[in-house]
Amino acid sequence: MNKHSGWGSKLTFVFAMMGATIGIGNIWRFSYVFYNNGGGSFFIPYFIAIVVMGIPFLILEYGLGFQFKESFSKLLHDTNPKFEIIAWMLVIFVFIVAIYYMVILSWDFIYFLNSFTFGWGTYPSSFFTSSVGGSSDLMGIGSIILPTFFGCIILWALFWFVSNNDVDKGIGLISKILMPLLFIIMSVILLYSLTLPGFDLGLKTLFTPNWNMLLDINIWLAAFAQIVFSLSMGEAIAYTYASYLSEETRLIDNVLMVVVANSIYEIFVGLGIFSILGYMSVTHSIPITELITEGTSLIFVVLPEIFDVMGPVGRIMAPLLFLSVLFAGFTSSLALVEPLLSSLCEKLGWSRKKGVTVLVIIACFGSLLFSTGISSYLVEVTDTFVNEFGFLILIALQAIIFTWYFDIDEIIPVLNKNSSIKVGKKWKFTLKYILPLMLIIMWIIGVAQLIYEVDLFKLGIYLLISVIVLGFSIFFVKVRPNGQDSKE
Repeated sequence: MNKHSGWGSKLTFVFAMMGATIGIGNIWRFSYVFYNNGGGSFFIPYFIAIVVMGIPFLILEYGLGFQFKESFSKLLHDTNPKFEIIAWMLVIFVFIVAIYYMVILSWDFIYFLNSFTFGWGTYPSSFFTSSVGGSSDLMGIGSIILPTFFGCIILWALFWFVSNNDVDKGIGLISKILMPLLFIIMSVILLYSLTLPGFDLGLKTLFTPNWNMLLDINIWLAAFAQIVFSLSMGEAIAYTYASYLSEETRLIDNVLMVVVANSIYEIFVGLGIFSILGYMSVTHSIPITELITEGTSLIFVVLPEIFDVMGPVGRIMAPLLFLSVLFAGFTSSLALVEPLLSSLCEKLGWSRKKGVTVLVIIACFGSLLFSTGISSYLVEVTDTFVNEFGFLILIALQAIIFTWYFDIDEIIPVLNKNSSIKVGKKWKFTLKYILPLMLIIMWIIGVAQLIYEVDLFKLGIYLLISVIVLGFSIFFVKVRPNGQDSKE
């Protein structure tokens, strides 16, 4: 049982879940994936993926968390002691994401501070390489990018200040403040971007459907992968947050609210970004296809170049954009640490403050490793491995465990109580058969891609992460709550 206070209200829980799901991926990943996988026709697999996978699994996580109100590791241990190691592997993988996620937020923090004066200069790509994210030249591994590292220290200190409070006074309060602000900021960016010359070219480029691509299995896999990534499903975040609910609530309705808010936000972002890209294309006679990219290149190179040529308006738009990334990312980082924190506190009998302090210290050292001269390259390699190899198979195993080894019929009444929409046999069938099959297919393709692209450096990183995750998972399984080794 969680020994710390829960959410003060149902609304706080909903805002916190929105903060957990709406993150950096919505801003720099969705629009590129949407454009690159059929444009307007991508809506079909996207919404099917939400209905078939996103919503059903989040409902399961909400129900389990609310019903059992214990850490994720204890739930799997109680289901079958042999399953506990799966829980620890998952929450440690999620914590690793939090470490490099904060590094990305540090990049954004640096750009936010520079956005008022356009301190990135005429060539944002050079600024990013030299002062923020480094390059892929492995010779840079021996140097530290100080602005990035100090940015991480500041953000982790802020993280500690927020997260070491009870969930309602810390995560809950910050989510209630930042989530409405996030939607207001993005609405301002979107509305202004729709007044720019060339915005219609951007929207046409984004939404023009390619119906033939619907016959390509990779488009469907891309849609399902986007939902896994975007909703943070299967990462024990929704489960952990739901375990803090102390009063009855409309669980299924809350799932739908969070999913709808997440989709609206990333679609808004896509509209805004492509309107801005259309403006750059028309005003500078650059083919829009040359501007379309994802990830770091979009946020830290292409958009700063556009803000540079927008004049005084750019000095308003730039801080708003980087502030929105900071807000979205920070609330997500709070969620990424929570599953491991909850499991450690329950397993070892730690107070929340002690758990947060220990994990923040570890995370700061981890951030140092990701702040070297190959910062962005190391983040990319780690992120690919964690998502393509780690998460997908562990989420698939969860779906199998909770439908084949666990009687989920006992949580159906809990889910349906007070909810406008009910679940039953179709929901169970989806979780039991369709979801694991899709996830395993995605995992096989992801692993094949990893093997195809592997080199000695990447292989070394993959092995190091695997040893860390497996080693600590075995350790925590064998440790008793009182700190003594288990003889089981």
